[in-house]
Order: sequence, then C-alpha cells, then structure tokens
Amino acid sequence: MSKKTSINKITDLSLIGNGDCLALMKMLSDASVDLILTDPPYNLGLFMKKRGTNIKGMRDNHFAYAGWDDLEYKKWRTEMKKFLTECHRVLKKRGALLMFMSIIKVETIIELATNAGLYYKTVGIWHKTNPMPRNMNLHFINSTEPWLYFINDAATGTFNNNGKPIHDYVETSTISAIEHKIGGHPTQKPKSLLEHFVKILTNEGDTVLDPFMGSGSTGVVCEYTNRKFIGFELNNDYYKTAEDRIIKKI
Repeated sequence: MSKKTSINKITDLSLIGNGDCLALMKMLSDASVDLILTDPPYNLGLFMKKRGTNIKGMRDNHFAYAGWDDLEYKKWRTEMKKFLTECHRVLKKRGALLMFMSIIKVETIIELATNAGLYYKTVGIWHKTNPMPRNMNLHFINSTEPWLYFINDAATGTFNNNGKPIHDYVETSTISAIEHKIGGHPTQKPKSLLEHFVKILTNEGDTVLDPFMGSGSTGVVCEYTNRKFIGFELNNDYYKTAEDRIIKKI
C-alpha cells in the first residue's frame, strides 16, 4: 500500500495500473464502470497444502505452493468485503459484477456482495473440456469452476441474448499452449470464455474493469470487441506482460 500507484493510458481504449487493487479502485469515480469481470484469489493455498495432492509436481507457480494465495480465512474475508464495497461504488446502476470463485467460497461471496449492495442473480459453471488430470487416480478430475453474477443497485442490467436462451453453463477448453505461453499466468482464463461474458453483459463503448487482471486477457478481449478497459495487477511481471498483450492485442 505504500507503493505509489497510478493508472496509465496504454491505448485509446485501455487504462492499466500496477499496484494494490483497492488503492487503485479508490482512484476511480463513482458509478463509472459498466462491468467488473474478474478472477480474484480464491484463498485456497493453505487449504490445498493440507490435502493429499500431486499438484506441485505437475505445474509451476501453482497457487497452492506459490505463496500468493495463503491468506488466513478471516483476513481474506475482510479484504473481500472491502473489495466488494468498492465494486458497488464504482459500478453504475444496473452495472454487473461477474467473478470466478472456488465453490467452497460461493456462499461467503454472495453474503458479502449482497451486504455491499449488489443484487445476486445466479451462480453458473464453467466446464473445462480438457482439464488437467491431476489426482486422477485418487478422485474425480476437477473440470468445473463456478462464476457468480450480480447487478448493482437493481435487479436487471444489460443482457445481450439476441432473443435466444443462454444457459448458466459455459463449456470451453482451457487455454491453449500458445495462449499460455503468451500470458504465462497460473490461473489464466481463455479469451473465448471472457469474450462470452463481455459481449453478453456490455455494449460497445462500455467500460469493463478487471481489478485482478493477471496477464491481461480481459483487456485483450476488450480491445478487439471495442470496449473500454481498466485493469489492475499487483505483480510487476504480470503487469508488464498484460501491457504488452493489450497493446499488441494478443
């Protein structure tokens, strides 16, 4: 928090900042964002270390061993409460929050978000068609990841379904080897998945915020779908990767 932070314009559409997301969000105006699309830490590091898994040997910088997802539950809950309060402030009325989260934290997020003034819409599922087969000889392969959908200060918002039903079950592959090489983030989401939500929940020219942008996939999607993007990232290396990707639209 002592690090001086700023938000920098890197393209006609994108503004990004390197630093603590709460500090950077406080620099945004009230009711200035149409959609917050983000993938915050799930606070599973300490939990996973206590379980019998073979994750460490299968993927470098996995959250369970990298040290960046190791907050005690009470501390994580406090930080998420602050974060969701800021989400409520910066979102426009009828703006949306869509965030990915561990299934064991869904109830907590719904409680905190509702208390912050966000209207709970639903929990959906992202089904990964090619999940990592970790622990396949120990239990079921983890092939699903929840996402939560809220509307700010209203019960409905932008929903571009073009008159067709859209299920709360989204199925895609995980990131390709090429996409992972470009982004290099351990919890990187595929651009196709992020584009799905950006197009449904916003219109061209709207502003999308990702306070935990990682290596910038949401920003890249906003660039080629003509949405304004604001992204924050604490890690300097991922921030630099995000800046490069957003400028090059890769």
